[in-house]
Amino acid sequence: MTIHREGHIVLFVLLLVLFALNIGIYFYFPGSVLIQNSVIFVSVIFYILILQFFRNPVFAITQNTKHVLAPADGKVVVIEETEETEYFKERKKQVSIFMSPVNVHVNRMPVSGSISFFKYHPGKYLVAWHPKSSTENERTTIAVKMNNGVEILFRQIAGALARRIKWYVKEGDKLDQGQEFGFIKFGSRVDIFLPLNAKIVVKVGDVTKGGRTIIAELD
Repeated sequence: MTIHREGHIVLFVLLLVLFALNIGIYFYFPGSVLIQNSVIFVSVIFYILILQFFRNPVFAITQNTKHVLAPADGKVVVIEETEETEYFKERKKQVSIFMSPVNVHVNRMPVSGSISFFKYHPGKYLVAWHPKSSTENERTTIAVKMNNGVEILFRQIAGALARRIKWYVKEGDKLDQGQEFGFIKFGSRVDIFLPLNAKIVVKVGDVTKGGRTIIAELD
């Protein structure tokens, strides 16, 4: 387990702030051990909570051209056939994964291939399970074309708490299955759009692990 680079500055600044807070409490309440210990306890718990937001597990990735891996840790909240109106402009199977604040926030490539489309959309910060979050929230849209010509599309979607989407790809980039493509701070949602003949092997309510859980099988 390592700490993701997105957390380095945040964690350093937070450490300085909490240290200054505790020094201030010590000087302003020199005779109150209870207050001092309470603030120290709350500071440690708060720092640990923020620290776990930025954890980045290290594991071996098993690549398979027939498998679509989960792009994020979280819970499957949507499985449906829907119209993808931005890029494909046709019906696709959609799988949506909700990332809570306690999940790993690293986003990973569901398949290997070349980035064929990328677009960033500024937007609102509705709660991630809101029906309009996929089209009105801040988000990215990324399509990847596999070597066999099959394309899939996925979106990073900001939520009420997630006010910072990070991506590390651009059109033309070639990435391997399971490779990191982005990060969403403090949870949110990732939608993935698959061909209609894809076999979905998860169900609503299933817990996923990014880069490890198989969510669908391709022909």
